Amino acid sequence: METVTRFAPSPNGPLHLGHALSAIVAHDLARERDGRFLVRIEDIDGARSRAEFAEAALADLAWLGLERDGDAIRQSDRIAAHAAVIEGLKARGLVYPCRCTRAEIAQASRESGPDGPVYPGTCRHARFEPDGPVAWRLDMAKAVAEAGPLTWFDELAGEQMARPELFGDVVLARKDAPGSYHLAVTLDDAVDGVTLVTRGADLFASTHVHRLLQALLGLPVPRWHHHALLLDESGEKLAKRRGSPSLADRRLAGEDGSQLAANLRAGRFPQGLALSGLANRSEKA
Repeated sequence: METVTRFAPSPNGPLHLGHALSAIVAHDLARERDGRFLVRIEDIDGARSRAEFAEAALADLAWLGLERDGDAIRQSDRIAAHAAVIEGLKARGLVYPCRCTRAEIAQASRESGPDGPVYPGTCRHARFEPDGPVAWRLDMAKAVAEAGPLTWFDELAGEQMARPELFGDVVLARKDAPGSYHLAVTLDDAVDGVTLVTRGADLFASTHVHRLLQALLGLPVPRWHHHALLLDESGEKLAKRRGSPSLADRRLAGEDGSQLAANLRAGRFPQGLALSGLANRSEKA
């Protein structure tokens, strides 16, 4: 089977060195295996998604010397397809509407999961007709019972038992978008023919939910490769919201992008940065 990887940035801010490392991993694994490297712009995050950030991301990748196969894919072109899948899940009774706010959930929750407070099920049996914007949540207990035991394989951590119940009733359609991250990324990887999902170790646990969705929707099952993360000198991962130095700033200052990529491949990081190990491993199958 041909290896197909992807780098899928959200255009809600400039890319940083952590993104560069992630893109290099996806690109190099595809090239080492005579496969294809795709770029998908995940631009369905409402007003936070901006065209200038998308264009800057593509310029950053070219500056690093990473050549994609084919045109960049725009996730926003698939909003109707995401919505159609939600309608199908509604018909199967696998999702229900929720109008709870984050504050209400935080106050009522008695458990913590990989995404934060676990939804306490407030709206699961409310049986109300949506009369305004609502989120649609997966009935996790019903979904797990229908799918049965599942496993998935990570190239670094080995075979894993899927444990999506750790997340509780996750949101599959947000109030402001027809597809949450969990749903959209799972559907789009299948449509794009991705056979090896590469991403940071901080998303390791999310794979439990994605494997469940693949089973429920009859989608092909890829392999995964969750790579280590770049941490700053305080031990925090690099993040747009924390103002981590951007690739665009380095590019516009005249830095050599190809040399920067070579340094990252060789484990030579700018002062104050280091790799973390793979975290959040679940029980092996």
